[in-house]
Amino acid sequence: MLGLWAGMCLAGALYATWQGYGGRDFAATLTAFAFFFLVMLLFAARGVADGLASRFGPGGGIALGAAAFLAYLIYSLGTNTFGIARVGAVAFFVFAPLALAASAERKPAGAWQDFVLLAGVWVAVKFGPSNWVWPYPSGRLAYVFTVLLALNVALAAFVLVRRVDGIGYSIGWGRCWGFFVLGSFVVFGCIAISLGTAMHFLAFAPQWHAWTSLLFTSLGIFFFTAWPEEFLFRGLLQNMLARSSKSDLAGWWTASVLFGFSHITNLGFPNWRYVVLASIAGISYGWTWRKTGSIFASAIVHALVDVTWHFLFRSG
Repeated sequence: MLGLWAGMCLAGALYATWQGYGGRDFAATLTAFAFFFLVMLLFAARGVADGLASRFGPGGGIALGAAAFLAYLIYSLGTNTFGIARVGAVAFFVFAPLALAASAERKPAGAWQDFVLLAGVWVAVKFGPSNWVWPYPSGRLAYVFTVLLALNVALAAFVLVRRVDGIGYSIGWGRCWGFFVLGSFVVFGCIAISLGTAMHFLAFAPQWHAWTSLLFTSLGIFFFTAWPEEFLFRGLLQNMLARSSKSDLAGWWTASVLFGFSHITNLGFPNWRYVVLASIAGISYGWTWRKTGSIFASAIVHALVDVTWHFLFRSG
């Protein structure tokens, strides 16, 4: 994980330097990104999350939240974008979920606080003023930073404070995973292409000119879209819905439908065609997560779908 983190940060730094960024603004931004990304990857290393939770308990979650807030302060001060309103909004986004998680510390996973916390994090990422919170550089990294901060907060709240198990937050590979990943991708692809074309939602329009950015785009989709969404909707939501309903099937299908409705504002509201296809996608990702017990596997399917859509199809 440390090697992957170092490689990704170095690649990002070199690319940004090539684009002409530098100075204190760039250094502060890179520092904040490196911290958030380190937490994201380090928790996926075998034994790290359990070790931290056992050693520090809920206090570790509060400490992680404080460290994430400090990383934002470094960013805001270093980029000369510090403002009381911005800092206050980030402080609320970081510490309010941790306080809510702490209030349910002794309750089993699936308490009402868990679902309120999940909904709050999702709403903040989906509809929050990310460009205002992360103005440098010209809001280009606002989405990435918002997702990374939300992921850090969710890890602190659910992994360290709440100690929710069965999330599958790890990078690894198990027996038959290749079959589950490929099978899920192919089956969903057949359904989605046929149904999407029939609904006049998808049209085959390959972007051959953009293939030089395939690797960079794929990594971005995997780490900043597929991985966080699978953590939220499969590792947490589907997991806890199954526990609270005492039914894996109910948790799986309910989380898939909610995943579909989370896309209702994409490409215009209300986009029911997007909801239908995203719900079916949720079923596919949820099945992969159930079979492998890992959001890494479901995130690969998720990323494969998004990358294929991005380079080969156009949505209408």
